[in-house]
Amino acid sequence: VISQDVTPWKPDSVSSYRSHRCIHISRITGTGLGVGTRLAVTPGRIKLYNILNQCTAVSRLCESNYLCLIDARPKEDYDESHIITAKRSVKNSKGEFLPPVSVELECMKYCIVYDGNTVSLEEKGPAFQCAEVLQEASRHPIRILNGGYEAFSAYYPFLRTQKILYMPQELEDLHPYPVEILPSQLYLGTCRQACDRQIQKDLKIKAHVNVSEEAVDVLQGGQVLHIPVSDLFNSDLYPYFKETCNFLGSHLKSKSAVLVFSSLGISRSSTVIVAFLILHHAHTLQGAWKHVLKCKTNMRPQRGFVRQLSKWEEHVHGKTITDISDPHY
Repeated sequence: VISQDVTPWKPDSVSSYRSHRCIHISRITGTGLGVGTRLAVTPGRIKLYNILNQCTAVSRLCESNYLCLIDARPKEDYDESHIITAKRSVKNSKGEFLPPVSVELECMKYCIVYDGNTVSLEEKGPAFQCAEVLQEASRHPIRILNGGYEAFSAYYPFLRTQKILYMPQELEDLHPYPVEILPSQLYLGTCRQACDRQIQKDLKIKAHVNVSEEAVDVLQGGQVLHIPVSDLFNSDLYPYFKETCNFLGSHLKSKSAVLVFSSLGISRSSTVIVAFLILHHAHTLQGAWKHVLKCKTNMRPQRGFVRQLSKWEEHVHGKTITDISDPHY
């Protein structure tokens, strides 16, 4: 059984964006796969970008069971350049793919395979062949990168490398980029990322929303909206929602990339992005929350901000839709 859903992205629709970023192709049964086998061409470029840039105190790439990224292209292509932390696929003397050594696939949160430019399981190219082998050793679905290395590296050339081996300390020392909320336009990050000139250049950031008490020296010549609010339980972001949404909306309309940041990029900055999605994308609080959570897995507005978002949802939609008494919030 193969299902495919491809919808062009429209700037005023986050749900359309989600359909655009991935070609959803799941194979439940089929020749050579057997009942119950699961392969999917699901991670679009933005999904993988965000997986690579998740962090807590340090990059999540240093976690041994977080990501197994396999490059199924020929050795010479891999040696020329590959996606950061990717391992080259292993083959036997017959040219058949083998599971990677010293990797416990059954424990991996994400296992993603890519080749040059696969966009469909029907192609049965190198990524598909490699994923078939890996699936036999994993209880979780093996994902194939939609568009392969060519599409990903075209959008994120700064995540290409020739480095093959990483020591644990090197992975801890990696500096993640802000997560991508809307394609090439809206990013969520930290104060440290906002002050990194190389990140601003790589992501083509033209404006910032600083949701913290301290004024920060960011992009020279760019526009900055400063929301001087602390992260205390009695802090109030609600009065700033309209101004922030207008600022973001005007920049996104002109195709300018904007970085919204706070000290840790977890509570205040994620709150104003949820508010923006509620207003400009007609989302409920629940829908906007889920979208941001998929992009940044440790986003967590504090309880006072959740109540303010519920009030904002009522203001925008004319009624309260999301039950914030749910422990999820």
